Amino acid sequence: MRERNYIMGKIDTITKEYIENPVVFADAFNQFLYHGNQRIDPTQLTELDTTGIVIPYGADGASVPEQKYRDVLKLLHTMTDRNAAYCVMGIENQAEIHYALPVRNGVYDFLQLSRQISEAANSHKHAMKEKAAGQPDQMQKEGVPTNGEFLGGFWKTDRLIPVITLVIYFGSDDWDAPLSLKEMYSNTNSELLAHAPDYHVNLIAPKKLSDGEINAFHSNLREVMLYIKYSKDKAKLNEIIERDSNFQSMARQAADVINIVTGSKLKFPEGKGDVNMCLAIQQMREESELVGQIKGAVLMCKNLGLSLTDTINRIAEMFQLSENESIKTVKQYW
Repeated sequence: MRERNYIMGKIDTITKEYIENPVVFADAFNQFLYHGNQRIDPTQLTELDTTGIVIPYGADGASVPEQKYRDVLKLLHTMTDRNAAYCVMGIENQAEIHYALPVRNGVYDFLQLSRQISEAANSHKHAMKEKAAGQPDQMQKEGVPTNGEFLGGFWKTDRLIPVITLVIYFGSDDWDAPLSLKEMYSNTNSELLAHAPDYHVNLIAPKKLSDGEINAFHSNLREVMLYIKYSKDKAKLNEIIERDSNFQSMARQAADVINIVTGSKLKFPEGKGDVNMCLAIQQMREESELVGQIKGAVLMCKNLGLSLTDTINRIAEMFQLSENESIKTVKQYW
């Protein structure tokens, strides 16, 4: 259990760091919203601070599960280009699929919108204080609020920036959780549901994407999605990697994401340089074949009646291993 938690924590960290790359972040939204057209410029994105978001309602003593929502915010990365607030939540595997995601994401989106209303109210309050301090010019720009505007803090001319949350699923399984509130309702009366609130989850999941849709990515998110999609189809995966030159020189961060979320156990050279995935896979195959040969040789020696010591010496000689390597390997299969 402890090892699984460690692996999950490592996956959460590496995928979140990957998503935080503005190029990858913008690419995800450009593919999802604009079919690959480069409408969102990563150089124009600025981060939004999710830690400043609090539950805006509830009197003192009210039982508002604020910490629950703060835990959700830790999974998100949020940026804006002043046209919209873009939010990404990364989810790695089947165990992490949230079957109430439409509710959870909806709460988060409305928290973001509530924050904008609070900021508008604070801005108007500041302007009115300036007027009271003898600076009527500022108030002239703001205008005189109606009673409703004054009480609500949000004026008739104020507008909200859209909040768009995108879930990126880094798993190779099919997504089987609801993607809308209507899928979660127990009542299927269409007339009733026509007036019930709905919320739709925006999802990028490798298995749900066609190869053409994956090719609409412009960053190495393309290779990440492609590898994950076919990670359980070794023949297809090998075919793709061998013919796609992008896998021969991949950014280390993207290669690390692929390696850890798929459990591929590929070995990369030290450093932060680009990685040749083709070479790493070939080396893994060769090591796997070597392990199989050594295991077979150990069992053969044992079946022939050789002692443990003689087997260790024989294996060291046959496979050019050091004494310590041979001892460790032989004892593993003895």
